[in-house]
Amino acid sequence: MTKTVLISQDLSCFGQVSMELALPIIGTCGYQTSILPTALLSTHTGGFGKNTFLDLSNEMTKIVSHWQKLKLSFDAIYLGYLGNGAIDFWIDNIASLKSEGNIILLDPAMADHGKLYSGFDEACVEKMQQLASNATILTPNMTEALLLLDKDPKQVEDSSLAFAKKVAKQLSKKFKIEQIIITGIALSDKIIGIVGYDHGNLWTIKRNKISRSFFGTGDMFASSLLAAYLSNNDLKLASQLAAEFIETAINHTNERQDNRLGPNYSAGLMRLVEKLSVNNEH
Repeated sequence: MTKTVLISQDLSCFGQVSMELALPIIGTCGYQTSILPTALLSTHTGGFGKNTFLDLSNEMTKIVSHWQKLKLSFDAIYLGYLGNGAIDFWIDNIASLKSEGNIILLDPAMADHGKLYSGFDEACVEKMQQLASNATILTPNMTEALLLLDKDPKQVEDSSLAFAKKVAKQLSKKFKIEQIIITGIALSDKIIGIVGYDHGNLWTIKRNKISRSFFGTGDMFASSLLAAYLSNNDLKLASQLAAEFIETAINHTNERQDNRLGPNYSAGLMRLVEKLSVNNEH
């Protein structure tokens, strides 16, 4: 039977981030997708000026109420970029949508490069900490990981793997989560790292840093990671496949592409699907 995935994050009408990436990536990889949009934005918040923002948290409550009458359930729940209202909704409703054995992947998208995103504050961090205790897989970048631990996010400048491993273990202990991935660890000008914690086992991945940067790559990573993990790959291999997917997409992106529009994810997606198909055959 096809595995079912509920995706809940915002929908930016222009800019290729969040739901606009998660839905085609996970769907193309062969999963039955359902969506619970948290907000509707004219564009994402990265450089397009003053965007519109429609909070959908009240509608989310009505949608889930209907779903409960239908007794719907999902093999995986993927929570990405959440606004204030959506965080409150999920804190109140996550228990009713959890089921035995399902995966809850939380990408706590709220900060990067040592500071919070626009629109987030300390109260949002506290709410994210509350929500994090419900996750089975947590995928913060280093800034988000430090904030979840109530540490100074400027410590992100300490880019050693040893420090990242320590942070991963602390996250596991604090939130009682057995699977954690810390992404985007700048090890040098040329090397970027990923640290994973999987039921007590720590591992690292090092990859060459790509000189070009784009919005949406964090959403691409979490989405492809979940797709690969649901295809019976362990967490480390799923992370490697997700990193390769992003590299392929960027390498096949036109040099004149506006970085606000994200990389050419479709170029990497076909290769990802091929790899997941091969793995599923074994």
